[in-house]
Amino acid sequence: MSGENLDNFDEQELDNLVYLCDDDGNEMAFEYLDCIEYQGEEYVLLISTDEDDDEVVILKLDKTSDDDNEGDSFVSVDDDSVASAVFDMFKEKNKDFYDFAD
Repeated sequence: MSGENLDNFDEQELDNLVYLCDDDGNEMAFEYLDCIEYQGEEYVLLISTDEDDDEVVILKLDKTSDDDNEGDSFVSVDDDSVASAVFDMFKEKNKDFYDFAD
């Protein structure tokens, strides 16, 4: 989520990596933080492994499948109020594990 930072990220191990491609086909690595259910939908929270970028990314889990592409995919969250609510739930759930910057 834009503008949200986690302190002490450098101390976290990068065990749960997820690789995503941007619109230009560039692969980027993210660490999986958590999955939060909100209003009947599941949202995945990721953080870039780039040490210069400590922004949390929230993506909606899309469980649709078709003949060409079975399995789950991620969809960007365009609604800031949804992203904010999901991030607030994440902070509450993980307050004992992370130091959150305001």
